[in-house]
Amino acid sequence: MTSVAVIAHTAKELGGGLPELRQVLAEEGVTDPSWREVAKSKQVSACAREVLERGADVVFVWGGDGTVQRCADSIAGTGATLAIVPAGTANLLATNLGVPTDIRAAVRIGLHGERRALDLGVMNGKHFAVMAGVGLDALMIRDAPAGLKDRFGRMAYVVAGAKHLRAKPMRVRVRVNDAKWFKGKASCILFGNVGKVLGGITVFQDARPDDGILEAGVLTAKGFAQWARVAGRTATGRPDRSPFVQTTRGDLFEIKLDRKVPYELDGSDRKPRKRFSVKVAPSAILVAVPDGSEGDR
Repeated sequence: MTSVAVIAHTAKELGGGLPELRQVLAEEGVTDPSWREVAKSKQVSACAREVLERGADVVFVWGGDGTVQRCADSIAGTGATLAIVPAGTANLLATNLGVPTDIRAAVRIGLHGERRALDLGVMNGKHFAVMAGVGLDALMIRDAPAGLKDRFGRMAYVVAGAKHLRAKPMRVRVRVNDAKWFKGKASCILFGNVGKVLGGITVFQDARPDDGILEAGVLTAKGFAQWARVAGRTATGRPDRSPFVQTTRGDLFEIKLDRKVPYELDGSDRKPRKRFSVKVAPSAILVAVPDGSEGDR
């Protein structure tokens, strides 16, 4: 018998809200799920551990990528299935996997869809499903006003990022699989487990969430003109063709910076650090996806 749990971020909205989610689950025969509501995504981890201890083997997560990341970090390696009800701003993992922003469809996928074993990235001991970033993208996420994000969605990040375009670059050293790869100044370092990582745009063309590999990119652009050129290449899905972007692939990365800077995991900003260790955890989690889902779609 399947034991179902729900972890819901109450600040997130979709369709008829949590009452509709309860109704749809009941119509599917799930009348008494283990139900947890949180006001902040950082409360998700404890809830996930609790429902797992109570025997949940399918955990529905109502929220955005930050909420999903916290839950995935706790579920990884347990054999439980993560089911996403995408109620956030970007919903990048759901977008990559083809999970729609429709409560009824998401519930059916969570209960009856294919179970797919996916890799997770691990940065400084914490799992991420979509991306991790150091530098500009973390500043952009950190400084996006909550009210502006609720009203204008992804554009809030663009507004927040604009004020950091002239920020002093970091001095960076990156090793990939124990070999020297990059040394120099950079504005941002990105790691991707899937292709669509920034505003739903494909940044890493060859990324697959089940290939045991992470994609990485170092961005050296500074000032508005250079960032505009990077944005142009990114909009066409080929940022790797920009002279201000260097990309690579691997399963183990070590990063050293000249100063502490903020970083982010799946769109949730974290406190500044100076050193980072990033690796891949192959087939770390089961995720409910539409039948026939392939690649990063």
